[in-house]
Amino acid sequence: MRLDPWAETDLGLLRRVNAPEMTEHLGGPETEEKILDRHRRYVDIAGKGTGHMFSVVLLPGLQQVGTIGYWERDWRDETVYETGWGVLPEFQGRGIAVAAALDVIARARAERRHRYLHAYPSVDHPASNAICRKAGFRFVAECDFEYPPGNPIRCNDWRVDLTENP
Repeated sequence: MRLDPWAETDLGLLRRVNAPEMTEHLGGPETEEKILDRHRRYVDIAGKGTGHMFSVVLLPGLQQVGTIGYWERDWRDETVYETGWGVLPEFQGRGIAVAAALDVIARARAERRHRYLHAYPSVDHPASNAICRKAGFRFVAECDFEYPPGNPIRCNDWRVDLTENP
């Protein structure tokens, strides 16, 4: 598995991860307009210096199997990184998301920009919470989010201290 920086050509992958089974814990699929906006943000984020988005590529066949990234957010009076991922259903259960999360942790740590990297999976999403545990995130607390705006979600706040040695 490797992470490739998000590119103009990744819009098709973004549409695939926008499927109902991939977004059930996130308020459901987004409209085409919102997908195009998201794609533009993913393409532009690295140039702004506020994070990175990646396609998850399975080796040796170079098949795109998911997405992952990290970006800045304000959380409890501090700027932190947030991460999120999605692996296509036919590739789930193989450890790909854990490997991708470990890679993102290493990349965020190497930047030495923020102390913490957080993940906020729904409390009702056992697979994403398991990925957090396996990738070395520490559980902080339950919290509330609106995602998308207007859709309340109860989440678990997981974090990695990027200043600690792995």
